Amino acid sequence: MTDSHQTRHPEAPKGRPTPKRSVAQSQRRSVANTTMSRKEAAKRQREERRAALERQRQALASGDERYLPARDKGPVRRFARDFVDSRFHIAEWFLPMAVVILVLSMVQVAQLQNIALLLWLVVIVMIVLDSVVTGVRLKKTLAERFPDENRRGAVAYALMRTLQMRRLRLPKPQVKRGERP
Repeated sequence: MTDSHQTRHPEAPKGRPTPKRSVAQSQRRSVANTTMSRKEAAKRQREERRAALERQRQALASGDERYLPARDKGPVRRFARDFVDSRFHIAEWFLPMAVVILVLSMVQVAQLQNIALLLWLVVIVMIVLDSVVTGVRLKKTLAERFPDENRRGAVAYALMRTLQMRRLRLPKPQVKRGERP
């Protein structure tokens, strides 16, 4: 059975024969005649939503393109994810470094506080430089590989992904570091 939410090319065959009019009318009547209380309808809707969220959660873990959220779908977004996941980025270590710098700045030693301040500056400059280089390279590569596709927002999507630790990224990385997408 095909997923009703998935788009289908208008000229593609539908994959099943057209039902006879009498069959179609009886199916419509049976659907319309099913009496359901508000409670039962809400319960069914909750179950459907729970099943859809479970499918989406599994897709985020496995990378199954069919059930991914709209922001993660498509070949351009997949390439952007793989582009980011195949390289090391300074930004993915921002949170652990921020904790270390914060602890250093709390210590009541003037030299350690100065070092913490300098580390903040170094970390921010490195993240900005890494993000600029990654953004330019990704934009150029996307223009070469996907000239006819909608690339809008793909670079920002990829840069936001660099800020997440690799282990915590969703959809889970599908490429290893060093692999070229």
